[in-house]
Amino acid sequence: MAEIHLTDENFEQEVLKNDKPVLVDFWAEWCHPCQMLGPVIEELAEEYEGKAKVGKLNVDENNSIPGNFGIMSIPTVMLFVNGEPKKTFVGVQSKETYKQSLDEAIS
Repeated sequence: MAEIHLTDENFEQEVLKNDKPVLVDFWAEWCHPCQMLGPVIEELAEEYEGKAKVGKLNVDENNSIPGNFGIMSIPTVMLFVNGEPKKTFVGVQSKETYKQSLDEAIS
């Protein structure tokens, strides 16, 4: 399963009202580090299918949600647990960093 395509319209339902941990990648097409992170996000979406959700939100197409969470630079990845932001990663991190946070949120 691919990552979820998040928008200003579906963010509340897919992220804030979700009973599973949700990893959200805030990105843009023109952002080279975001492009580097893309394959990692896709892999995480597949590896955590059924245990957590992984989604991407394009900040150029959706500007309400990034503003609500103070996203000032991209890529920014946020981990939400029970609708609350628990961890924020600014810039490209290793896949293991994201996995460790997801594993902690699941257990």
